[in-house]
Amino acid sequence: MTCGAVPGRVPDNWRELLDPQEWRLNHEGLPAREAARVIALRTVPEPAILLVEGHDFGDAAHCWAFTPGGGLLPGESPLEGARRELLEETGLGLRPEQLHGPVLERSSRFEFNLVTCRQNELYYLVRLEGQDVRQADELQGEDGQLDRSGWTAQEREVLDSLRWWSLEELDAAVATGLTVYPRNLPALARQLLEGWDGRLHRMVEED
Repeated sequence: MTCGAVPGRVPDNWRELLDPQEWRLNHEGLPAREAARVIALRTVPEPAILLVEGHDFGDAAHCWAFTPGGGLLPGESPLEGARRELLEETGLGLRPEQLHGPVLERSSRFEFNLVTCRQNELYYLVRLEGQDVRQADELQGEDGQLDRSGWTAQEREVLDSLRWWSLEELDAAVATGLTVYPRNLPALARQLLEGWDGRLHRMVEED
């Protein structure tokens, strides 16, 4: 059973600001959805992670970096959703067995497009090697950006870049104020590059 929208956090017209096919009011009175994401890592030519940079509809100065992924479709499993989102957002098509995990379960409350939302996410890990690295390189343009032809109109409006970040570059950006989600991503990426121990990390983040 759900309650009404939370006054002051969820405007009456929230269904015009978010896709009501993806977002439904939960027991908190917040629009909520289930999502899946991919932590894509590579070691060649240097340890790096694939990140998207985006900004808020209602506040262009509110920006952050995060891993590829998004909301699940009806009847879609988290693993299926992770593979689909990675293909749509980056052009990288991977086999199910190439994704490990989930390695992280995260629940987050955040403000997007003037609406306070709840998102429950499962993160999968992929370490690109050999042919998959070459495939990623072929999808990369001269500006270092990956293929964004599969982005939706909404994604094109709020997402600014999709590229590989060296872990040193990510550390430096976070040190100078860049917000990343999940917030432990730099440390988690380094840990996962050494290998996944099979443990599911759990995290709750509320902005």
